[in-house]
Amino acid sequence: MNRLIGGLVSGLILVSPAVQAEDEQALIERARSAAPSMVSADATVMYQGKVLAEGSNGWVCLPETLPGDNSPICNDAVWMEMLQAVGSKAPFEAKQMGFSYMLQGDGGVSNSDPYHADHASAEDYIKEGPHLMIVVPKAALGGITTDPHAGGPYVMWGDTPYAHIMIPVGERE
Repeated sequence: MNRLIGGLVSGLILVSPAVQAEDEQALIERARSAAPSMVSADATVMYQGKVLAEGSNGWVCLPETLPGDNSPICNDAVWMEMLQAVGSKAPFEAKQMGFSYMLQGDGGVSNSDPYHADHASAEDYIKEGPHLMIVVPKAALGGITTDPHAGGPYVMWGDTPYAHIMIPVGERE
């Protein structure tokens, strides 16, 4: 019995790197699907803080937006800074424009509260199809609706430091 278990463990160890490499390749492909190839092909790909593919163009693509959410996202440096602030509930102020792609859509969130306890039950829940997001200095958000159903661009998380413009580029599910 010990030999059988030892053989299975050895087999798993021998198979594990190949399976891990295949899994990493799938994560890289999913991450890069978030943006046009002119952006994602040379982007760094990260997963849970680990660099899976080193890039050269300053963009970072992630295979999931939140743990367990398979919505890939590609961000420029400003968006990465904002996402880090959101993740740690830290202050953030956009001093310049920042861009993010989610061409596979997203898993859905509250349009007003990035920290809603149960996004799917939020009164303003929105699950967006393919879209581009732009973070701009707060003063530039004036006159843009916060209504995701108005048609066209809208502001998400408008009353927070993480306000940004959502630009749908495809149909919602």
